[in-house]
Amino acid sequence: MGDGSARMPRGRRAAAARPVAPPAAKAPAAKGPAPRWSESRHYAALDLGTNNCRLLIARPQGAGFAVIDAFSRIVRLGEGLATTGRLSDAAIERTLAALRICADKLKRRNVALARSVATQACRQAENGAEFIDRAYRETGIALDIITAEEEARLAVLGCHALLEPGDGPALVFDIGGGSTELVLVDSHAPVPHILDWHSAPWGVVSLSEATGQSKAVTADARAAAYADMRARVRESFAPFVARLRTPKGTRRLLGTSGTVTTLASVHLGLASYDRSAVDGLIVPSAAMRAVSQNIAGMSIRQRAQVPCIGNERADLVVAGCAILETILDIWPAERLGIADRGIREGILRRLIGGAPL
Repeated sequence: MGDGSARMPRGRRAAAARPVAPPAAKAPAAKGPAPRWSESRHYAALDLGTNNCRLLIARPQGAGFAVIDAFSRIVRLGEGLATTGRLSDAAIERTLAALRICADKLKRRNVALARSVATQACRQAENGAEFIDRAYRETGIALDIITAEEEARLAVLGCHALLEPGDGPALVFDIGGGSTELVLVDSHAPVPHILDWHSAPWGVVSLSEATGQSKAVTADARAAAYADMRARVRESFAPFVARLRTPKGTRRLLGTSGTVTTLASVHLGLASYDRSAVDGLIVPSAAMRAVSQNIAGMSIRQRAQVPCIGNERADLVVAGCAILETILDIWPAERLGIADRGIREGILRRLIGGAPL
């Protein structure tokens, strides 16, 4: 199930990938040459964030890969973390339930090589390493707690193909549950060169909990909470902004996260989420600002009734809007690229093709 080792590392980065013994060879069912081992292998990437647990299982195809199975569930692992400094029992149980489903998929798909990573919630929590050990004991999945820098690099590796052509640096960002990564890249090479990066300690879960936005009842209270969110994010971006220089050429901007895909869905007026309509979409930045401000002014009940937001995202989406608007402030690009891909795809590119970054 993605790990053949006897002991689990405690709260530190371990090996880049975990080999699994290949299944016993079977006789081909039809005539013709059997596929080469490198082509028949299945690879997996699991990304456990502060809010979501996501899994992709793929096989090599041409210069890339084809997804053969996937799983995504909102687990809110970081719920209450900002207050207590610990992962709660309820959040751990929700996450373990999701990881058990992932473990079953890894076993049924005979995955040969996998990497599973955990990000901000496990980096920050006092009991993060304890949770990692328990997850390994109960599911067999060995999670590596990666640094914010590696998180940023994997996200860029997974989505950079969607950057608009152009000269000068581009900004790639990932709004997570517990943090937001900003990455300035030079995209002239086949694999972008990272010029600078910054990790801010605000994601949709941490920012929502810190400001109490979901409890704001009146329009004035919602406006005040939104302004508070924007101020906190602006302050956290300040060190990165101080290093930025006005680029030559047109600014390019690419976002990967549940926030940008959700807001893009609202912009398109989709009745339900459609990855094929969202992944690779280019949206005017002004339109995304308008959507963000409109959502921020709604009550939580009104947000829950918006298709592609619903009850699961109604209390968190406003924090994502505040972060996105602040990113548009510091990097005023005319258009925003939307990516429904990121860390998992970056992991798979490294496992399958050995892509550097």
